[in-house]
Amino acid sequence: MHARDLMESDVKTVSPDDDVANVFKKFARYPFSGFPVVDDGDRVVGVVTESDLVDLFEPDDETLWIPIGLPPFVDTLTYQVKPPWADLDLGVDMVRNADRPVSEVMSADVATVTPDTDVNEVLDLLASDDPNINRVPVVDDDGRIVGIIARQDVIRAFRDKRLA
Repeated sequence: MHARDLMESDVKTVSPDDDVANVFKKFARYPFSGFPVVDDGDRVVGVVTESDLVDLFEPDDETLWIPIGLPPFVDTLTYQVKPPWADLDLGVDMVRNADRPVSEVMSADVATVTPDTDVNEVLDLLASDDPNINRVPVVDDDGRIVGIIARQDVIRAFRDKRLA
């Protein structure tokens, strides 16, 4: 079995110039948690995921410094602070980031395979220690997207093979 046997060839993609608001709309329209980002020649230049967009709404600095003691003996303790979503002003953050290009929030280091890649290599990528790899774009020799393989595609293929 090879990547071509597992891949979905009708791939929904976004452009690096698409803005965050348009990508949000695409996430609402399609049941995917990530999209390949392709240039004008359909070459894969990145991947944007729901979590990439969620990161726009989390504060950069979650460290609270609390001084303990009196000078000259001042120590500091560090605490991780995660404000609840209800306390964040999502409207302001959305307006602030709506026109931001996807190229600023996407992951540019993308694992890809070719249609001839053996299923074991695909499995190694999807089962790696990198929790961010949930889908693998399938590209031709020129790096143009020809398909995509999600984890559920592999599971479905093995299930179907077992049932056959």
